[in-house]
Amino acid sequence: MQKINHLTNLYISKLRTLDWLGPLALRLYLAPVFIGVGAHKFANFEDMVAWFGNPDWGLGLPLPTLMEVLAASAELFGGLALLLGLATRLIVLPLMITMLVAAGTTHWQNGWFAIAPSDPSTSTASVLAAIGIPAAQRSLENSQAVGQRLGAAKRVLKQHGNYSWLTEKGNFVVLNNGIEFAVTYFVMLLSLLFTGAGRWTSADYWIARYAGRSSTA
Repeated sequence: MQKINHLTNLYISKLRTLDWLGPLALRLYLAPVFIGVGAHKFANFEDMVAWFGNPDWGLGLPLPTLMEVLAASAELFGGLALLLGLATRLIVLPLMITMLVAAGTTHWQNGWFAIAPSDPSTSTASVLAAIGIPAAQRSLENSQAVGQRLGAAKRVLKQHGNYSWLTEKGNFVVLNNGIEFAVTYFVMLLSLLFTGAGRWTSADYWIARYAGRSSTA
C-alpha cells in the first residue's frame, strides 16, 4: 500500500509540473474563436445591429447598437486577452455572459445539438432516452426525420449533381444550431475562471511574479 501511495504521489507531482498545459490549451482553442467572431461583428456592424434588433428575422433585443458593441468588444478584446493570458479571471466573465445570452436568445429553441444527428442509434440522446427523459426521446425522433431528409437530399444530388465533387471536402449534414457549442465554450471559460491562465505562458503569471518580487524588494 505504501508503494502504491508513493507512486500515486509521484505521478501527481509530475503532473503538477505540467499543470500550465491545460489552461494554455483552453486559451489557444478559445482565443481564435472569439477573435474571429468579434472581428466579424465589427466588420459587418450595420448588418449585425439590424440582426440584433429585428424581431421578425433577428433577435429582437432592445438597444441593438449598444448590444452589438458590447458583444463584439467582449469577443474581440476578450479573445486577444485570452491569447495573451492577460486579466484572464476578469475577462472570462463577460465572455461567459455572452455565451449565456447566445444560448438563450439564438440557440435555445433548437435544443442541444449544433449539428443534428441523422442516426438515432449513435446519438448521445439515446443514453438519456433510455432512462425516460422525454426531451431525449424527441431528439431521437428528430434524428429519424433528419436521416430521412438527408437521405432524400443525397439521392437527388447523386442523380442530378456531381456528388463526388460536392462531398470532396466533407459529407452533408443538417445544421441544428442548438446550444451545444455555446455551452461547451461556457464550460471551458468556467474552467479558466477557477484555474487562471496558467504558469509560464501567460501575462498574468509574469505580472504576478514581478509584483511579488517588487513587494519583497
